[in-house]
Amino acid sequence: MNVSYRWLSDYIDLSGITPQKLAEMMTRGGIEIDSVPSRNSGINNVVVGYVKSREKHPDADKLGVCIVDAGTGEDLQIVCGAPNVAAGQKVPVAKVGAKLPGDVNIKRAKLRGVESQGMICSARELGMNDKLLPKDQQEGIMVLPGDTEIGTDILEVLALEDSILELDLTPNRSDCLSMLGVAYEVAALTGRPLTLPDPSKDLHASADKTEDHVKVSIGNPEVCSLYTARYIKGVKIGPAPQWMQNRLIAAGIRPINNIVDITNYVMLEYGQPLHAFDAAKVSGGRIEVRLAREGEVLVTLDDQERKLQPHMIVIADGDDKPIGLAGVMGGANSEVTPETTDIILESAKFDGGAVRRTSRQLGLRSEASARFEKGVDQGRVREALNRAAVLMVRHAGGQLTEGVAEAETADVEPVKVELSLSRVNGMLGTDLSSLEIKTILSRLQFDAVANGEGSWTVTVPTRRGDISRDVDLVEEVARLHGYDEIPTTRIEGPATTGALTKSQAIRRELRSILTNGGLQEAISYSVTSLEQAHLFKELTDGALPIALAMPMSEERSVLRTALLPSLLESAAYNLNRKNNAPALFEIGSVYHSDEEVLTRLPQEKPRAALLVAGNRRSASWNRAGEAVDFYDAKGLLETVFDRLGLAGLIAYEPAQPSGFHPGRTAAITLKTERGTETIGYVGQLHPDLQKQFDLPDTYVAEIELSAVYDHADRRIKYRALPRYPAMERDIAVVVDRAVSGGALTEAIRSVGGELLESVEVFDVYTGDRIGSDKKSVALALVYRHAERTLTDEEVSAVHARILEKLEQSFHAELRK
Repeated sequence: MNVSYRWLSDYIDLSGITPQKLAEMMTRGGIEIDSVPSRNSGINNVVVGYVKSREKHPDADKLGVCIVDAGTGEDLQIVCGAPNVAAGQKVPVAKVGAKLPGDVNIKRAKLRGVESQGMICSARELGMNDKLLPKDQQEGIMVLPGDTEIGTDILEVLALEDSILELDLTPNRSDCLSMLGVAYEVAALTGRPLTLPDPSKDLHASADKTEDHVKVSIGNPEVCSLYTARYIKGVKIGPAPQWMQNRLIAAGIRPINNIVDITNYVMLEYGQPLHAFDAAKVSGGRIEVRLAREGEVLVTLDDQERKLQPHMIVIADGDDKPIGLAGVMGGANSEVTPETTDIILESAKFDGGAVRRTSRQLGLRSEASARFEKGVDQGRVREALNRAAVLMVRHAGGQLTEGVAEAETADVEPVKVELSLSRVNGMLGTDLSSLEIKTILSRLQFDAVANGEGSWTVTVPTRRGDISRDVDLVEEVARLHGYDEIPTTRIEGPATTGALTKSQAIRRELRSILTNGGLQEAISYSVTSLEQAHLFKELTDGALPIALAMPMSEERSVLRTALLPSLLESAAYNLNRKNNAPALFEIGSVYHSDEEVLTRLPQEKPRAALLVAGNRRSASWNRAGEAVDFYDAKGLLETVFDRLGLAGLIAYEPAQPSGFHPGRTAAITLKTERGTETIGYVGQLHPDLQKQFDLPDTYVAEIELSAVYDHADRRIKYRALPRYPAMERDIAVVVDRAVSGGALTEAIRSVGGELLESVEVFDVYTGDRIGSDKKSVALALVYRHAERTLTDEEVSAVHARILEKLEQSFHAELRK
C-alpha cells in the first residue's frame, strides 16, 4: 500500500510531523514502512505555460518553434521536438535556470540557429513514471487540463511536493489497505483528531427511484453477505480532475476516465472495491450474484476469454449471462465506454476465500482482489457506495436516483471483548493504570464500558477485523504505549525444563548413528508418481495411493506410500553425476489410506529407510575394491537396534517381498508383549528394479518407527569388567538347510541360562559330504559366571542340555 503524505493530511493534521518522522512512528507502532520516497525527483522553476502558437522550424523538419506564455509577463520562444505539442495547450515549462531530474540544468540555447528560452517537458522529464499516466499522455509532452492557471508551479499542479509511505503490511492488518484505515492508525499514534468524509450530506437524489432501474439478488448466500447498487444517469465520460489523477498516480494506479478513476479513488480511500457497469448493457437492469456454471465463459476487461469454474463468483444480468467476475475483474460485455450515459454502481462484500481461489487460478490479481482476499469491512460497503456516487455526480455530471438497491444475507455486528487491567499488566509486565489503558482505547476509537474497577467491555469497530480476543487488545495497548516503553521483567510462574520427546530423541539418535556409519541424509518430496506408489507392496500395507487435487506434475501426483522409491531416485541422480557409491538414508512420513475418495484423514506413519550401493572400499595400489553386500545394510540396522536397546528383541527371517531380491532379503521382526510383528525389510533390490533405475547391486532397508518408539530403551547400562575366566566350547551341528542360524542361537540361549554369556555362528558348510538337503553350522559358545570360576562339570552339564535341545528341536546331529 502506497500512502500519499499530502492525501493523508486531508484527514488528520500532520503539522510538525515530517514524512520520515511519521514513518518511524508507524514502524514503532507495528506498521512497517519500507521507504519514504519523495515524488519530487529534483524539479525546480518549472511552471504551467500556455502555447500561444507553434510554427515549423525553418531548418529542421521535426522541430517546432513555440511561443509560450509562462506567466512571466513576456512570451518565451521555445524550440520543441515533440510531435503532439500544439497551440492552445497548457504544458509544463522549464524556464531558463530550471533544474530537472538527473541533474539537468536548463539554459538559454540556440537550436539550428533559433533561440530557445526554456523547455516544454514530458512526464518522464519531470521524473514521473509515464506508464502510470493516461494512455494519451504516455508519448510526447505532457498536456495539462485547460483550466490550469498559467504560471502555477508544476510541483503544485501535479502534487509532486509529496512523499509516499510504502507500507509493508502483515495479512492481519487489512484495515490499513485504505487511506481512512491509515488515518485511524496515525490518529491513534499521535492522539490527534480525525476529519472524515461524510458523503451522506451531499446525497442529492432526483425523484426518480433506483428500484425502477435496478434490482439485485444473491443466489448463493455463502459467497456474498451484502450487495448494494446505485443508479447514476446522464453521466459524461471524460478525464477525472487533475487532483484525483495525482492521487491515483501517487498510489501506483493509472488514471483511465472519471468513472473508473472514482471507483479506484474510493477503493483507495475506504478500502472497499467498487465496480461500475454500463447500465444499458445490463439486461433488464437485474443483477444476481451466483456461482458460475460448468462451461460458462466470460471475456474480462483485459479482452481475455476466461473459462469459469463452479467455485467462481459471477455477477449475472437479467438474461442470466455473466457480466463480471465478482471481486476480481469486470466483463467486457458491460464495460464503461465513452458512449456510456447511465451507470450501475456496485459495492459488495464477497467471500475472500472464493475470490482468492478465482484470482489465483486465473492469474488475475488486482487491487480489488487483494482487498477482498484479506476481508473488507462490511460496515463501509454502503458508505463507500455513497461516496463514489457523490463524486460521480460532482465530476461526471451525473444525476443520482433515490435509494439503494441491495440484498443482504448476513449482518455484521461489532465484536465485544472483555478486558481487565490485571490481564494487560500481567501479560506485558507493566504497571499501567486504568486511565492510561482507557486513554489508549479511546485513541483507537474503541468504545470501552467499565464493568467495575479495572475491567471493561470493549466494542471493536468492524473495520478492525483482526481483533477478536483480549490478547489482541493487549497487543494494541502494547504498541500504542510503545514497545520500547515496556520494562524488562523477570519471568515468573512455573518453569518447564525443555526436552526432546522420546520419538524426537530416537530420530536424532538415528541420524547420528547412520551419519557416523557413512550415510548422507536425503530429504525428498512427500509426493511421487502413481507408478512408484505401487512399488514395494508389503511396505505399503495394501494402502491406496492418495491423489493430489492440483498436482505439480504426473511425477508428483500422489502421496508416497513408502520411502524407498524416493531413495532410488536420489541414488540414480547421484550415480548419473559420478557419485559411484551412494549411501543414503531418509527419516520421514508415508501416508496410508484404504479409501479411493478420502472421507477421513489418512494414516501418517513414521518410517526410516536406507540405501547403499557401489563399493564400501575403493580400489588402491595394494588392495582390490570391495562391493557392499547384504551385511552392510544389515550391520547398519544392527547398530541402530543395539544403540536403542532392541538387540534382544529383533530377529531376521528369510522373506520374498515384492521389489526385493527373492533370495537375499530378510524380514525384520520385533518381539513385543502382543507377539512378534514384522516392522520392515532389509535386502538387495530386485534385479528388475535395479535395471529400471539403472543401478548396480543395491541394498536397501525400510522400517516402521512407531514400534521402535514404543519399545526402544535408550538408557545406558553399565557392567563391570569380568573378574573370572570364561570357558569356550565350539560345536558343529548338521541340520536341514531350511533351519536358520537365528533359530539355532535362540534355542541355545533358551537353555544356556545365566552361565551362557554369548553364542555366535562362525561357519556354515554345505556340500556333498553331508547331503544335498543338509548344512553344517558351527557355533562358538562362551560360558562365564560373574561371581566365581566355573568348573568343567558345570559347563559340561549345560552344554549337554544344549545339545539335547538342538537334537529335539531340529534333529541336529553333532558333526564328527
